[in-house]
Amino acid sequence: MSGNQRNFVLFDDLHRDHLLPFAFIRPVAEIRMGILTLGEKWGKWTGQQFSHFTQDYLQEKFPLISGIENIVINSAVTPNPALVEEIINLNCGEVLVRDNLMIAGCLDRPSLDSFNRQIPEGYTIKQIQSDFVHISKLWHIFNFNGLELQSDFEIITAGRNTQPVSSTNHLINPGNIFVEEGAKMEYATINASTGPIYIGKNAEIMEGALIRGPLALCEGGKIKMGAKVYGPTTIGPYSKVGGEVTNSVIMGFSNKVHDGYMGNSVVGEWCNIGAGTNTSNLKNNYTLVKVWSYASGREEDTGLQFCGLFMGDYSRCGINTMFNTGTVVGVSANIFGPGFPGSFIPSFSWGGAGGFETYRLGKALETIQTVLAHRHLDITEIDRNIINCVYALTGRYRISV
Repeated sequence: MSGNQRNFVLFDDLHRDHLLPFAFIRPVAEIRMGILTLGEKWGKWTGQQFSHFTQDYLQEKFPLISGIENIVINSAVTPNPALVEEIINLNCGEVLVRDNLMIAGCLDRPSLDSFNRQIPEGYTIKQIQSDFVHISKLWHIFNFNGLELQSDFEIITAGRNTQPVSSTNHLINPGNIFVEEGAKMEYATINASTGPIYIGKNAEIMEGALIRGPLALCEGGKIKMGAKVYGPTTIGPYSKVGGEVTNSVIMGFSNKVHDGYMGNSVVGEWCNIGAGTNTSNLKNNYTLVKVWSYASGREEDTGLQFCGLFMGDYSRCGINTMFNTGTVVGVSANIFGPGFPGSFIPSFSWGGAGGFETYRLGKALETIQTVLAHRHLDITEIDRNIINCVYALTGRYRISV
């Protein structure tokens, strides 16, 4: 059966829990790093439409489509030409693996219906030959962001011409800068000598901003006056950034508008970072950073000296909040007050260094609706159901912390 007659599916692998809190409200394929989400990368590289094999409570929003022959691909793996070729050349009944990790397979409909993210019984196992990046830890999102930015930049800009840039800007290595239609920049310094810089449709870089690549400023994003942004950094769609940011990923619709430092961090969607907030990304004794893991229920070694904040969707913090090195914040948490809160803040928590209480589900949903209304959106019943499920799934963490 030819490629255009096959059905294509992205599946969450067995490492999915290591990517919480970002995988609480989305399939792994919807995590953004570089310019694109993981799913958008596979769409670009294969020219195919993908459906999702994910958690049961997410399937209504991200449905699974089944076909007679189904190319299933591990959504935590990022594409490249050699890997795509190996996958497309699979015959039905074959799977690609590395170290017992399933990378891809060609499954018939019954096998997809009973699929459990592992190698189906009776299938031919082929060891993968290509190199690839597997996103299996939170810190991989910022740690591999530079590689993914370069890869996305090349495939998005191939054969296309950048839009003209105002002469008020100071451009360094302009051949490595790509500007989409409707983007605005005035009196900014844009240095692409250290990596590509992508300015998305209708994005804006305001006066006095200092930008050092690699950088992705996605559609509708804004970099505020006087901001200092060091790559590799991704500012997702309709996000606003000010102050100082380095080697971080903001997935979309989130704000870090004011002064304050954020480094080696990942922020989900619909988050707000209060004015003067700072994230520590280096321990005072320079030892390697540990990060709390949902998969193991304990802190895990990152092997990194620099590691900052991981903030789940719909969370926010008040002015002058201080985050410890390697802090993990869940979904819809509200953090405020003086001092350093703990390095693990459960979902739907309300408080700060002095202690937390449960952020009541009804109040949290009211706040989410208010935030969405600022962008002329309403919370859908499907999203409300997802948030209800996450609230129930994360209750045990609020009790134990």
